[in-house]
Amino acid sequence: MKTIISMLIYLGGNAIGLLLAMFTLSGFSIDISAFLVAVILFSVILALLTPMIRKYSEKNAPALMGGLALLTIGAGLFLTNIVMSGFQIGGIVNWILATLLVWIGSVIATLVLQHFFGPQRAKVAKK
Repeated sequence: MKTIISMLIYLGGNAIGLLLAMFTLSGFSIDISAFLVAVILFSVILALLTPMIRKYSEKNAPALMGGLALLTIGAGLFLTNIVMSGFQIGGIVNWILATLLVWIGSVIATLVLQHFFGPQRAKVAKK
């Protein structure tokens, strides 16, 4: 059950981060009908890229470790844009700004969702 809750919080955080970028940046768009697929695809890409970028950074470029989340989100946005037709970033400036917005949005959303729905919250509810 903890794994499912953690996965839903991860997806929710990414969804909120993508929505923040979508509503803030002109040119950044996700088709409403494809939004759920975009969130899942983006989340899977991040889940696959994070360990690879972390491993590379630890060995070859330790200075990148501080920006690991930003690098991963930027790469995830780029790859999702390539793979999905209903997902448009809208240029290099939007890509950079979207990386920051998705990161900020997903961090805040994940913290809030974790507080209300996280595994430790489930333990308190059982008592």
